[in-house]
Amino acid sequence: MKANFVYITAGSMDEARTIAREAVSNRLAACANIIDHMSSIYWWNGEIQDDHEVILILKTKESLIPELVEKVKSMHSYECPCIVSLPITSGNPAFLDWIARETR
Repeated sequence: MKANFVYITAGSMDEARTIAREAVSNRLAACANIIDHMSSIYWWNGEIQDDHEVILILKTKESLIPELVEKVKSMHSYECPCIVSLPITSGNPAFLDWIARETR
């Protein structure tokens, strides 16, 4: 089993919690970490934006990423949400086994 982190940004804590609960309750992710009070500066619609966002990091199986991305997109308030996957190349074997057990 290949495990991944999925990094997502959200516009509010409520939105991040809703996405996290949905992903975990549907076993698309074993765990969700939410980090509030992030500052983001980025280009959008030809202008520089300066916003506060919330970081959401999900731990999941690589095989679930396509379904997880579609689920998050369907719930997200952004027109083009940041949803990116990063492979976990090594780590605590017991933790990686736990991700496998707690996801579909």
